[in-house]
Amino acid sequence: MGALVISHHSALRAIRHARKVNGYLAWDSLGRAEQRRVLASCAPNADLIDRSVLQRWGILDDEDELHVLVPSGSARRRSDLLHCHVISMPLPADALMRLEPDLYCTSPAFTALLCSKGKTVPEVLPVLMELLGRYTLPPEATFPIAWGGVWPDDIQHDSIEQAHYGCDPAVDMRKLRAVARWTKSSADTAFRQAVGIVLPGSASPMESILAAVLGAPMRHGGFACAGLPKGGMLLNDRVDFDGRAVQMASGMPYAICDVRIPSAMIDIEYNGAGHEELSARVHDGQRNNGLKGMGYEVLVINRDQMRDISALESIAQYIYQRAGVRFRYQLSGYRARQVNLLSALRRETGLRPV
Repeated sequence: MGALVISHHSALRAIRHARKVNGYLAWDSLGRAEQRRVLASCAPNADLIDRSVLQRWGILDDEDELHVLVPSGSARRRSDLLHCHVISMPLPADALMRLEPDLYCTSPAFTALLCSKGKTVPEVLPVLMELLGRYTLPPEATFPIAWGGVWPDDIQHDSIEQAHYGCDPAVDMRKLRAVARWTKSSADTAFRQAVGIVLPGSASPMESILAAVLGAPMRHGGFACAGLPKGGMLLNDRVDFDGRAVQMASGMPYAICDVRIPSAMIDIEYNGAGHEELSARVHDGQRNNGLKGMGYEVLVINRDQMRDISALESIAQYIYQRAGVRFRYQLSGYRARQVNLLSALRRETGLRPV
């Protein structure tokens, strides 16, 4: 088949497949010298590509175009299958990973950069939060979402039941920041800005949307709660209970908060479909009692409120009040920015915009 470096949305699909199947990425990173050697050897020939190998790695199905990196224009090949991207400059550290001999893939951090080309900050945030989080969208949804598709109406729930949960993060902030420092192109401004405001630790697509709307700076359409003092916003953060709180929680020793805002002593919980079960309601009641015993107020947001900008604005105002910080807009056109942010976050997750 010859050396292939899978990139862009084909790489994102491979990453999602690995996280769904294994729960983590078991690929080996290449050193700088090996990266140079591998990329220099890439001159893909569509007739020699073994599609069964790509399908085994979750990279390709019968309809997808295959995105690959090549070192120069002369290595680019015209084909209905291949979409060749020329990259002649030295790659950043840890940009390529080995799947098997002669088959390589761009790393999650570098893939996120490549997939961000031509996008805005609100459009870049969802994939960054997914890669930093403990869930992954299904690989087969990669290209439809990239092309503007949404989940079918009969299965479109805000809990995103198609997502796979409980996997390890695919990337960390250190690697994202390293790639953001590496690129100097003005075309990557949105990626650099998104890396500067993204929050790690999300456990679901709707948590990512909630955190981005509440946390992003107002210039991007958010409510800037991540900029509040004492740590801003923390996702899926643990609060250990003292003796009284343990008793209030019927023996529960701690709680994991969806979105914890220390300065306001608030825990924000998104209640999706899973919270409607009786056992979940009992568990939620116990943990909420424990948090109240620790001085926290628990705010619960449902999927209808996640489409309601006015409701989210009122929640943000209350958070600021509890934190002792004045809430005010310092720019014009803020409502249009907020709608654009929420719509972009939903659209990039496969949900209909507001």
